Amino acid sequence: MSERGLVLVVEDEKPISDLLRLYLGREGFGVHAEFDGPGGLTAARTKHPVAIVLDVGLPGMDGTEVCRVLRAEDNWVPIIFCTARDDEVDRVLGLELGADDYVTKPFSPREVVARVKSLVRRSGLAQRESTPMSIGEITVDTTQRRVFIREAEIDLTATEFDLLAHLVSEPGRVFSRDQLLAEVWGYAAVVGTRTVDVHVAQLRAKLGDDSPIRTVRGVGYAAEVPRHA
Repeated sequence: MSERGLVLVVEDEKPISDLLRLYLGREGFGVHAEFDGPGGLTAARTKHPVAIVLDVGLPGMDGTEVCRVLRAEDNWVPIIFCTARDDEVDRVLGLELGADDYVTKPFSPREVVARVKSLVRRSGLAQRESTPMSIGEITVDTTQRRVFIREAEIDLTATEFDLLAHLVSEPGRVFSRDQLLAEVWGYAAVVGTRTVDVHVAQLRAKLGDDSPIRTVRGVGYAAEVPRHA
């Protein structure tokens, strides 16, 4: 059994798939490869990967549809989109569908491995127990990585959870977008600050009127008790 769990690579270009298998294997991950959308969807459901590297342009079913179906099934395994397109609209669409990260081709396999490692580390259970954090009606349990509004659990992606937990950990502190990229994503401004805005918008949509996230114009974001609470 692999040291770090199984990564599902869904990529129709075999040379790229083989390269990712080599680099991920060096880091202790097992790798299962699929080469089309339907195969990737089935493997995601049955292989229980710790992360998915998912190409957008796949035969049979494109990667965005695979992601949409998984999220609709409440499968929140971390997903990194790979695509040959470097269009911000495509990138934002992928994040809005529930992807955790996004890389464009040509990419360095080392960069993909670093992002996989970061996502797996963040999405795993905490190594030590910690006291759940509360703000307003929201409770963030960092040990079990669960979020509740009153008694109702809210489904978040790994990145959405980490972003919320980071903001809630220091109520009232204003974090710049660059700080959040460095401290939550872990690789500074590589992905661009627009990524932060998209994830904040997704969080607010899921948390509704109970969202504690306040925009500080020209600076970034802070977590505060909603005024109606």
